Amino acid sequence: MGLIGFCIHYAIALVILNREISPTVGMLYPRESETREVRSLDGLWNFVKSDPTNPTQGVRDKWFLDDLSRVQDTIPMPVPASYNDITTQNDLRDHVGTVWYDRKFFVPRSWANKQRVWLRFGSVHYEAFVYVNGEMAVRHEMGHLPFEAEITNLVKYGEENRITVMCDNALIQTTVPQGKITEVSRDDGVAIVQTYTFDFFNYAGIHRSVHLYTTPLTYIEEMEITTDLAKDNNVGFVYYKVKANGTAANEAVNNLYVRVQLRNKDGAIVANETSNSDLKGVLEVQKVLPWWPYLMHPDPGYLYQLEIFLHGENNELLDVYRQKVGIRTLSWNNTSFMINGRPVYFRGFGRHEDSDIRGKGLDLALMTRDFNLLKWIGANAYRTSHYPYSEESMQFADENGIMIIDECPSVDTENFKQELLDKHKSSMEQLIHRDRNHPSVVMWSIANEPRTNQLNAGSYFQYVANHTRELDPSRPVTAAIAVSSNDDKAAKFLDVISFNRYNGWYSNPGRLDMITKRVIDEATNWHKKHNKPVIMSEYGADTVEGLHLLPAYVWSEEYQTELFSRHFKAFDTLRKQPWFIGEFVWNFADFKTAQTVTRVGGNKKGVFTRNRQPKAVAHLLRKRYFALGREVDQCNFPEDLFTYIADVGPSRNAKHDDADL
Repeated sequence: MGLIGFCIHYAIALVILNREISPTVGMLYPRESETREVRSLDGLWNFVKSDPTNPTQGVRDKWFLDDLSRVQDTIPMPVPASYNDITTQNDLRDHVGTVWYDRKFFVPRSWANKQRVWLRFGSVHYEAFVYVNGEMAVRHEMGHLPFEAEITNLVKYGEENRITVMCDNALIQTTVPQGKITEVSRDDGVAIVQTYTFDFFNYAGIHRSVHLYTTPLTYIEEMEITTDLAKDNNVGFVYYKVKANGTAANEAVNNLYVRVQLRNKDGAIVANETSNSDLKGVLEVQKVLPWWPYLMHPDPGYLYQLEIFLHGENNELLDVYRQKVGIRTLSWNNTSFMINGRPVYFRGFGRHEDSDIRGKGLDLALMTRDFNLLKWIGANAYRTSHYPYSEESMQFADENGIMIIDECPSVDTENFKQELLDKHKSSMEQLIHRDRNHPSVVMWSIANEPRTNQLNAGSYFQYVANHTRELDPSRPVTAAIAVSSNDDKAAKFLDVISFNRYNGWYSNPGRLDMITKRVIDEATNWHKKHNKPVIMSEYGADTVEGLHLLPAYVWSEEYQTELFSRHFKAFDTLRKQPWFIGEFVWNFADFKTAQTVTRVGGNKKGVFTRNRQPKAVAHLLRKRYFALGREVDQCNFPEDLFTYIADVGPSRNAKHDDADL
């Protein structure tokens, strides 16, 4: 290829187009009702690890046509869970490529009667191929997001059935997130090695619950809920848009309508309406109880229950679905973010879905513990770094009044090509489709630490940001940016600027005297350049639990405490400007990473240990977050916030009170 040909080829490779993305349909969370049944397929499944050098063997040999135990030796594997840490074998922990699951299940004879049967996965990482009784049911690419398929015609009623799943964890330059796979020589041959730049372990497997559920032949397929407030937040509005599908929906659209009613926490009906055939409308709620974030109101996270009754010809009841609803408003401008008309100051965390043994598998006990710790420490928000969290955790956030910056799986994004853009936009579409009805979701994050200084980054993120707004204009768009404001090409397309910076750690490690001014200057530069609200979305320091060194020294609990304190000084200076709207610690808890010489058992930046016990800095942070809550939101202090020290007597003028915070 000559120079001219090379230049033309290179120029074509740089062109990316804003192509249409196929929309997600359905995917309502499985809930029982008068017309629906739900069965869990969670439990112990059979499991086979493929040969890393021959990952497609199971497809070629059609393992899905029979029990896995008949073609390979199987081991039991819990679902939901990551498979990596379940056994004692490092070749499974570090496996690259495909694995196989299967299990048997019965479908009741009663399910054969005028209804549909669905199979739904909360998440499989990264790519899943699902077979039912040897027939392909569904394929899905993208971890951390749900997918489903109707299997009415694939199952045998009143008989035993088999479900088989092939899961592929390989990450390449066109997956979201990205990675690279190489062949590296080893003592006895060649190893398939997965590498990635993001700093968390690439756990894989069936991570969230698997459900069978039924719907009527004509059923509620989707619902979209938006809310508003008026008259000093005394009147609420719930706007609903329902989509039906099935026989009656296709053949007799004009005869369908929905009857909608809204119940308060006591079960009393506070609003109701019957729609026209367009299946949409609005409910008006007098003396409404708005959804408020934690510590902004004595009763945070107030939820109503929306009941949708789908009716057909001759008023026949076809389907029933119930959805929790929080009534609130969001608004933002160049200098503030408001909920229900009140300015919000975010105080929270970046987190991970990560725990010992289970990895990224759904763990309801751990999730409950985490929310108790969030409330104990006085946080009002977190970012779902760096991927969508479980639907159950989103529901928990709704109920507890914890605000969510909802992030798609794009992390350390680079090499901005067309195929990657299409998948990136698809990940945002799937995320918004799943989470758009959650009142806790107050912002969309389209990436974490993308390489926004690279060529093509500007147009790439302009497309992603605009696509996100088209899907949901009711929430602002952000991204956690790690390049400098002078080099970045993406921030101008965002509504809120979030930036990550590790002063005193990756930048100038050990120098506590090089933190406060640098944080102030960088946040100020971001706002001056783009005239938008600014959040510091990551700061912190790795800390070994129980390591104490005086004077403060890196990795010690004293150093983490001092580093936080220097950031607090910067934040308090910045808070005098209305455009600085939040501070997020990295990280909530210690978590596992790939093996490197800079990570001793994983990333240790947690305020809590991996088993959710506080480090020394947690108590300092708790005092700060509640002090901010007292100042900004007029909340009360917990009784155990202060430890008794001494009564020095009033005559000495040395007694301190709450104001000293």
